[in-house]
Amino acid sequence: MSRFLLFLLFIAIGQATNAMAKRPNLLIVMADDCTYNDLPLYSGQNAKTPNIDRLASQGLTFNRAYLAEAMCQPCRAELMTGQYPLHNGCAWNHSASQPSIKSMPHHLGSLGYRVGIAGKVHVKPAAAFPFEKVGGFDPNCVRNPTRPHELNGISGFMKRDNNQPFCLVVALVEPHVPWVMGDPSQYPPAKLKLPPNIADTLRTRQDFAKYLAEITYMDSQVGQILDTLKASGAEEDTLVLFTSEQGSQFPGNKWTNWNTGVHTALVARWPGQVPAGKRTDALVQYADILPTLVDAAGGKPSLHPYDGSSFLSVLHGKTGVHRQFTYGIHNNIPEGPPYPIRSVSDGEYHYIRNLLPDEIYIEKHLMGTRGTGQLNNPYWATWVWDSWNSPRSYNLVKRYMHRPAEQLYRVAADPYEMENLANDPSEAKHLAKLRKELDRWMNAQGDPGAPVDTPKAIQASKNGNHLHGQPATNIIR
Repeated sequence: MSRFLLFLLFIAIGQATNAMAKRPNLLIVMADDCTYNDLPLYSGQNAKTPNIDRLASQGLTFNRAYLAEAMCQPCRAELMTGQYPLHNGCAWNHSASQPSIKSMPHHLGSLGYRVGIAGKVHVKPAAAFPFEKVGGFDPNCVRNPTRPHELNGISGFMKRDNNQPFCLVVALVEPHVPWVMGDPSQYPPAKLKLPPNIADTLRTRQDFAKYLAEITYMDSQVGQILDTLKASGAEEDTLVLFTSEQGSQFPGNKWTNWNTGVHTALVARWPGQVPAGKRTDALVQYADILPTLVDAAGGKPSLHPYDGSSFLSVLHGKTGVHRQFTYGIHNNIPEGPPYPIRSVSDGEYHYIRNLLPDEIYIEKHLMGTRGTGQLNNPYWATWVWDSWNSPRSYNLVKRYMHRPAEQLYRVAADPYEMENLANDPSEAKHLAKLRKELDRWMNAQGDPGAPVDTPKAIQASKNGNHLHGQPATNIIR
């Protein structure tokens, strides 16, 4: 080989190594069942979260981040595939994505990344989500108490190979019920400021205090994870995302399409790349996260069948605009009887369509009992009991169980969505716009609506009949 060719070869190798070195590590920290506006970062009036607040001071906070389905498995599948629930196949809780789906380990692995997950996985099948399992954090979100965590697993994963970038998801199990971690004495029940969508009973205050204690416990884990990243020497070269997943298990949050269900917290830190201490109104959704990570890693999101798109330019501070709409879907089976919901938001207004409004809404975990007769969430019974002499409790129980066909909220001014504007003539223009957009999205997703929230549809998905993009007659026969 001539000296000139050898010289060119050395240049090419050097450029490839340089390109690899410039690719960021990726760290995603997920809370579990944490209503976004219970965090001080989003005007929460009770919880103490010094580590999340510190992270936000070093990065960019998204004021308008959403997920498509306010249940653990569907929202995680959306984040890890870049596809909406009916596209990746996980449109019901405790179901599964299509085996042929490609996800974060495939897409980032092909770019040379080590891709691992610690803690709660809750996506399947393994063929669609071939993460490297990283130890140290409890994978069981309902264990009582949560298993003590240790940091050696994630530390070893971060430091294993300085020449190969990593992507690590640390999926925490707080503040998912049971609320048994942390120190509730920090939150005296009588002093709490309950959100307007939460009934004010003694048991609710007691349980809300325990929930807040778990938020603070989760925050301490966030701090330890970030300290571990710093100790690994990779902090300056790592894009960190923190997100709160869907809302808590108080009525009106998780398992609903209300803003307190599908709106999530999202904070990004990337030293030298993301502006520090800033906020953005750019509208983003979980389906946008994987395309963004691929883009940041030097890949081409356009090569993959994503429903979302990269918001890397928002991270870099080059624009404050991303998508025009975010979308929501709820299928109630197997969490209760059929109660399908669809929704769309433009960030200012939120339109919700309840497809079976003549039915009553029931969520068995929140409202029911176990076989022993023990209540899963005892506060709900106190709402019902209190409703006979408290108009406020009565209206909250009614709001939860009896819903109109259409709901329209101006979430910018009413984040808890207590005033339905669907019948307000002055809002007819916004209602018509969002109705039309929801119809368009459902048609694009091959979503027939109510027939999807049936055991037959779930079985069809399990049998490998992909719903996305098919007309209703091909999905449900």
